[in-house]
Amino acid sequence: MSQHKYLVTGGAGYVGSVVAAHLLEAGHEVTVLDDLSTGFREGVPAGATFIEGRIQDAARWLDPSYDGVLHFAAFSQVGESVADPEKYWTNNVGGTMALLAAMRGAGVRKLVFSSTAATYGEPVSTPITETAPTAPTSPYGASKLAVDHMISGESAAHGLAAVSLRYFNVAGAYGTCGERHDPESHLIPLVLQVAQGRRESIAVYGDDYPTPDGTCVRDYIHVADLAEAHLLALDAAAPGTHLICNLGNGNGFSVREVVETVRKVTGHPIPETPAPRRAGDPAVLVASADTAREKLGWKPSRADLAGIVADAWAFARREEQDV
Repeated sequence: MSQHKYLVTGGAGYVGSVVAAHLLEAGHEVTVLDDLSTGFREGVPAGATFIEGRIQDAARWLDPSYDGVLHFAAFSQVGESVADPEKYWTNNVGGTMALLAAMRGAGVRKLVFSSTAATYGEPVSTPITETAPTAPTSPYGASKLAVDHMISGESAAHGLAAVSLRYFNVAGAYGTCGERHDPESHLIPLVLQVAQGRRESIAVYGDDYPTPDGTCVRDYIHVADLAEAHLLALDAAAPGTHLICNLGNGNGFSVREVVETVRKVTGHPIPETPAPRRAGDPAVLVASADTAREKLGWKPSRADLAGIVADAWAFARREEQDV
């Protein structure tokens, strides 16, 4: 007997599919809504009902039998958002407006939203807390921040129980669910592509940052730890409130540390190519996850970088064999 019934928008994508798998393992009934524009049909976990459709049309399927929505359906490429901002406003903001209206119409009053550290922009200080200034440097980050504001208004006006989870760098894999981005922009899978022989080297953008080894430092969180936070957020969501929590390990790893860890885990040499700094790349992005620990009871248990890389490597090799 299912405990609850949830709609997972964007559940064919990387994070959405892992969260859907965790919900099913917890005994819940799961419907995945995804238009497959960036997701993959094979990413939808077995046992979930799949609807190929747009969040703009969520009202066609959302009804009072649902206990809540977990919302991952968004475009998320920073560079693309700079070149094509209207795509991000239309989908990320307009799509969420339609989703909130569908939830209101169906009387579904619980939402967990996939937000991002990109809402903060260049950090004033680290580790970054939820009270840090929000000054996104891309239309992607701005679109996610706009949705957070939208959710706050919905909660105050209409009693929505909502939690926004602001991710830092998500990595690793969970069973058959892992990163399949095309194009790929995340560091760990890019370095693993070098180990697989799919690219010649990894570009290191800047080696003169004010960090211990001169390369950028980022906070990496295992996707399974992230998924567990979403299930805790469903329990923590309270009517009429919008809780915002950062999710990260609270520790940072430099680009060079990631590359060296991939060398150790895979046993492959990873050539590096020096490249100039990228505009808007902060030296350090590390989260304070104190609010998530206090309000959700969440504690990441897979904070070891070698373990995160090993899970991603296992997934990458499995994908290679399946091709």
